[in-house]
Amino acid sequence: MLIATTNDLPGYEITEVYGEVFGLTVRARNIGSQIGSGLKSIFGGELKGMTTALVDSRHQVIERMVEEATAKGANAIVAMRFDTSEMGPNWTEICAYGTAVSVRKLG
Repeated sequence: MLIATTNDLPGYEITEVYGEVFGLTVRARNIGSQIGSGLKSIFGGELKGMTTALVDSRHQVIERMVEEATAKGANAIVAMRFDTSEMGPNWTEICAYGTAVSVRKLG
């Protein structure tokens, strides 16, 4: 599955558009990461546990988006974006979305 943040794929022709697809997860932060994050915000430094959780979440939502695109018959996703939002004090929604398309290699 080709995935691009651009609206087209150089060297490919979009032959069919299937519409929007997305992958979504809602994650809760655990108390340990909140305490560690609070200390790091005072003293500075990377929040490694939070970084790992966000990377894992992004991989999961991309996987879900690809599954939906595949089910529609697509072989590529264009205009892919990530979106995150806070849902209360401890929950974060992570979403990947884009347009499912079929493409054909030119030349």
